[in-house]
Amino acid sequence: MSEANSKQSGRKAPSAQSPTQGATSCQSCDRTDCPALKRKENESEEQFRERQQLQSRLCRIRHKVIVLSGKGGVGKSMVAVNLAATLALLGKRVGLLDVDIHGPSIPTLLGLEGEILRVSEEGILPVDIGGMKVMSLGLLLRNQNDAVIWRGPIKANVIKQFLKDVAWGDLDYLIIDSPPGTGDEPLSICQLIGTLDGALIVTTPQKVAAVDVRKAITFCRQLQVPVLGVVENMSGFTCPKCGELTTILGSGGGKRIAEDMEVPFLGSIPIDPKIAEACDSGRAFVQHYATSPTAELMRRIFEPLFAMSERSDAGADSAEPSKQKAE
Repeated sequence: MSEANSKQSGRKAPSAQSPTQGATSCQSCDRTDCPALKRKENESEEQFRERQQLQSRLCRIRHKVIVLSGKGGVGKSMVAVNLAATLALLGKRVGLLDVDIHGPSIPTLLGLEGEILRVSEEGILPVDIGGMKVMSLGLLLRNQNDAVIWRGPIKANVIKQFLKDVAWGDLDYLIIDSPPGTGDEPLSICQLIGTLDGALIVTTPQKVAAVDVRKAITFCRQLQVPVLGVVENMSGFTCPKCGELTTILGSGGGKRIAEDMEVPFLGSIPIDPKIAEACDSGRAFVQHYATSPTAELMRRIFEPLFAMSERSDAGADSAEPSKQKAE
């Protein structure tokens, strides 16, 4: 889908401009430091209302986590899907946003090809599957073979629409699947959201992939995004017959880079044929193979993210007595 013919060759995004006008007042929270309370210098009225509308969505999302990779083909989208599914299985309210404009994989990984997006008074409705609210450009393509040929400004506007016009509602977590590298899409997300809870960085063991982890970590540091940790995917294959471990792509690359860059190393995910089977059949691995050793390993890797919600809950509980005392 090129810039010139995107209207003709792709499925048009549902318009949510009119239904969401009521959300522009930014009254979704009682924060006195809300960045959308006051109009900025040299900001037009339209820009101010757009910013208020964006902030009214973001204020209802407790935690925003971006999944990054320095190199493509490392299983980043698989990790994002299974992280979101794990949180949903724990009873969390989860959104999964795919901002890989040129190669959206989330609809395929969750079996959502052909789904039609709808609009309500609240805005564009994300697809609800397995307790997750999902949004992806792949849900807007009329044909999955269509190529999206867009430059930076158009991509940034689409990502803004995903955040501003989609009716995410109240979420505990928004997991954002970003394309590989440090280009327009991750930059747009970081700038639009403003404050992310952190980034999960995915790599494979071999040097050519692990080296690019340094760039992703540097990107996060320059944009003041906390690095939650590095996950090494495709880390060895255990023969199901004899139990012998073969390090097909090498081993330890992700851990070494994490140590060198002084960020947490969360763990390694092995090559498991059942992961590929789940992805190809459009099912979340941790849900479909919940009792498998690899699924248990994934849950342990994701544990630091579970702690975010626990800390928030503890903070809310401790703040309540103080509020009652003041009253």
